[in-house]
Amino acid sequence: MRRLGCLRGVSTLTGFALAVEIGDWHRFTGATIGSFVGLTPSEHSSGSSRAQGPIAKTGNSHVRRLLVEAAWHHRARYTVGKTMLDRWDLAPAAARVRGDEGNRRLHARWVKFLERRKRPTVANVAIARELAGWCWSLAVMDDD
Repeated sequence: MRRLGCLRGVSTLTGFALAVEIGDWHRFTGATIGSFVGLTPSEHSSGSSRAQGPIAKTGNSHVRRLLVEAAWHHRARYTVGKTMLDRWDLAPAAARVRGDEGNRRLHARWVKFLERRKRPTVANVAIARELAGWCWSLAVMDDD
C-alpha cells in the first residue's frame, strides 16, 4: 500500500483496495495486468484485417474503476506537493524514485494525448492501463 501511494491518485484506501482485489501481484507482468482488469482494447480480426474496439471490460470491474479514477489525477500539471511528500516519507527510497518516474511519464502521456486531440475519456483509459503497469512494478519491487 505504501509503495502504491507513491503514484498520484492512489491514496491509502485505493492502494488497500488494489492490494486486496489483486492479491498476488506476482501472477502478472506489467503487460498482462491491464488485460486482467479489462483495460485492453477489444479486437475483431479476420485474416489480415484487424480492428480494435472499445475496452474489453472483462476481469475485475472494481480495480478497473479505481484505476480509471486514479488516472484522472495525472492530467493536471505534475508538482510534488505536501500530500505526495508525506506519502513518499512512508515508502522505501526505491519506490519513491519509481513513483516519481511513473508520475512524470503518465502526465507526459496525458499531454501527448491532449496535443493529438484525443477524447479525454479515451485518453484516460489508456493512462489507466499504463497506471496498472506502474502499480504492478511498485507492488512487486523489493524493499532493499
